[in-house]
Amino acid sequence: MPDVQRVRDDDRPAIHLIDRECDALYALALDAGARQSGQAALLLAELDRAEVHRLDALPPDIVTMHSRVEFVDEGSGATRTITLVYPGEADIAAGKVSVFTPIGAGLIGMRAGQTILWPDRDGASHRLRVVKVDRP
Repeated sequence: MPDVQRVRDDDRPAIHLIDRECDALYALALDAGARQSGQAALLLAELDRAEVHRLDALPPDIVTMHSRVEFVDEGSGATRTITLVYPGEADIAAGKVSVFTPIGAGLIGMRAGQTILWPDRDGASHRLRVVKVDRP
């Protein structure tokens, strides 16, 4: 399980969230806290530091829920494209990744071009760069 303490503030870029999505994600993370403490803690830490906006004030290249996101692991060079979804909508075979996964919590609120040093499920750190964001 990833350790939220390993993700330092200086390794995390500014993030931006839609107000209603931020509220929904807080509620989900707090509800899941007892069952998925590590995942919930990662997500809550990101939500706590986010700048919150109305939908109409959010720049178009920000990762929101249901965004299609292309990103690259700068260490391996591997590129992936996923759709960021709520936990009940996750389907890895269809490329739908939950915001409760380490990668989902790391990508929410990021902007195209930004990078973040982020742990995977095993705790290993990866530098991820958002290449492209297609919002719904």
